[in-house]
Amino acid sequence: MADDLKIGFLGAGKMASALAKGFLNAGLTTPANLIGGDIVAGARDAFNVSTGARTTESNPEVCAAANILVLAVKPNQVTETLEAVSSSLTKNHLLLSIAAGVPLERLEGQLPPGSRVIRVMPNTPALVSASASAYALGANATAADGELAQKLLGAIGIAFQVKEYLLDAVTGLSGSGPAYVYLTIEALSDGGVAAGLPRDIATKLAAQTVLGAAKMVLETGQHPGVLKDMVTSPGGTTIEGLHELEQAGTRAAFISAVRAATEKSRMLGQG
Repeated sequence: MADDLKIGFLGAGKMASALAKGFLNAGLTTPANLIGGDIVAGARDAFNVSTGARTTESNPEVCAAANILVLAVKPNQVTETLEAVSSSLTKNHLLLSIAAGVPLERLEGQLPPGSRVIRVMPNTPALVSASASAYALGANATAADGELAQKLLGAIGIAFQVKEYLLDAVTGLSGSGPAYVYLTIEALSDGGVAAGLPRDIATKLAAQTVLGAAKMVLETGQHPGVLKDMVTSPGGTTIEGLHELEQAGTRAAFISAVRAATEKSRMLGQG
């Protein structure tokens, strides 16, 4: 597969670099078969350092070098970017869009008739092959295109094909979710420091605790509530901590965060 997949990034920012590095780590492609396009020199330089791949400020050049294109620009840059590459697209190109909130109908409307498009929502842990992604097929994308998207995204984490209307919720949960978890790790570390632990030890303990708890959910298949109860002894320390979290509205805050980010994704798509 590494020889067949020539992947070009229309936009070479942090998410593009994370995906590209993830694809390389998974052996799906090689630096020689990658190219990143961006008008910002700093983004091109960072992409090159991260991946070893060549870069260009010309998006049509990206199209000429790749058969899989990853649209990795901000939502307000989508129209301009697609206008620049529309005449360069052929029936051999598959476009994967990771532009948050931008619907398939809008993407397809700015491309030549028959263009094959898949809308994708990955997240930054792609960099360490631990991404949580979802994708939806456009009107002209084939079953084989869907299988290819599953291979690409599945090689850097877990991936699910969903109906397009669910992608805003995916954005609010797993797309934005790493930031929520980083905040949680930071807060747990702060708590450890407040209780007397050195900062470096507190942060490592917090991060490993989150990693271990996540692996328990994924690998045991048990409901998080069941696993929570397994840690919570009658009259013990954990129930005291949980009581404080419930009093602070932590559960409701996470729900509200996902809903707010989901709504923002919808708003971006309308723009």
